[in-house]
Amino acid sequence: MKGVDEMGIGAMGGGAASAGLKEWDRIILGIDPGTNVMGYGVLGVKRGKPAMITMGVIELTKLGDHYIRLRRIYERVLGIVDNYLPDELAIEAPFFGKNVQSMLKLGRAQGVAMAAALAREVPINEYEPRKIKMVITGNGGASKEQVQEMLRRELNISKENLLTKLDASDALAAALCHFYESKKPAIAKGASSWKAFIAANPDKVRQ
Repeated sequence: MKGVDEMGIGAMGGGAASAGLKEWDRIILGIDPGTNVMGYGVLGVKRGKPAMITMGVIELTKLGDHYIRLRRIYERVLGIVDNYLPDELAIEAPFFGKNVQSMLKLGRAQGVAMAAALAREVPINEYEPRKIKMVITGNGGASKEQVQEMLRRELNISKENLLTKLDASDALAAALCHFYESKKPAIAKGASSWKAFIAANPDKVRQ
């Protein structure tokens, strides 16, 4: 259930969410961590095709104490996980900036969100912001607006269902990025030695 500091949209929400979750083969929760605004997006996959279930933001600016904000993040991520039962979490990794204090706070927000997912045994996948932008738009330097527009097109989201705060679409982009990345075939690791290579590939070596 949403709090007074939360806004979101989607095809499903509130307590009714769990009733419709069975139609999805896979559910991915995306999170854009922050100590002022945290974005979240839930992606459903059915027959190999992704679709938005919901996305939203949690406003934290009204909570003056930093540690109270961290508690709120933990509680809401735990609530979202319990409501939508994701199979995986895709979270945006903090980027390196000049402001050390801001980096520290962002890292804490990410860690608390991860801890909430781990409390429900949800596997975690981290992606750098540039990686997410590259996967979604083909440009690692794309703007947040460009990411949102590409999401709208790829997931067939109406403009009326877009939130003004781009933290929500950034979170959904993390989920979609993970969906695409997880579809890539696994690359076999190279042999640790020439002897191991011969043992694994006897047909490729002349006697």
